[in-house]
Amino acid sequence: MAHIPRKRFGQHFLADEGVVAAIVAAIDPRPGEALVEIGPGLGAMTGPLVERCGRLTVIELDRDLAARLRRRPGLEVVEADVLTVDFRALAEAAGRPLRVVGNLPYNISTPILFHLLAAADRVADQTFMLQKEVVERMAAAPGGKDYGRLSVMLQWRYAVESLFEVPPEAFDPPPRVDSAIVRMDPLPAAQVAGIDAQRLGELVGVAFSQRRKLLRHTLGRWLEAQGAAGDFDLQRRAEEVPVSEYLALARRVGPAAG
Repeated sequence: MAHIPRKRFGQHFLADEGVVAAIVAAIDPRPGEALVEIGPGLGAMTGPLVERCGRLTVIELDRDLAARLRRRPGLEVVEADVLTVDFRALAEAAGRPLRVVGNLPYNISTPILFHLLAAADRVADQTFMLQKEVVERMAAAPGGKDYGRLSVMLQWRYAVESLFEVPPEAFDPPPRVDSAIVRMDPLPAAQVAGIDAQRLGELVGVAFSQRRKLLRHTLGRWLEAQGAAGDFDLQRRAEEVPVSEYLALARRVGPAAG
């Protein structure tokens, strides 16, 4: 019986074999690697991935799809909401860093990316299909409208690269947006040392809370309240500040007391 895509799960199934082949080639899976696929759906990428790597862990919330996937050889099926999955535990069980891939549900793609941040040190790389607009924000450089909180919070931990675009007609049903493939390579631990992720998130959230205003009206007041006023240039807008400067400021401010 054919599976009817469920709107509540944001299901848009990849159906273009050429696009599938291009994504799998970009991932380049090898035998023995610890691959985890988020949202395998009908298994368009799952089959080619298993052929290349031998075994694959898949995370699927839809119980009907999970039941189908369990009938396929070479798969370990985790039937769960991806936001509840402990990726650090998966890496520990695998005994090696994870390679995380998938066509992420667009309605919760940003929460998934932030959830994975906590396990970045146990990940080899991540390759995802996302809404093109989200990928542009993830990879944006300072100075443009796409550069924002998401850009800073991901680029402090990953090298982010937009690989190629995918049109709506590659899916069934077609989404109302264009899609893109993004690769995320975790940065070396030494490069991100001394950063309290929660504190950085607070700092960046304040900076971009009123992005049209100069930072002295937002971040400046926050820094004063933390007793951390210094020589940081507040005569700029949040989008003009490079990731490296936000990181340097977060190191200087330090973690919240208590």
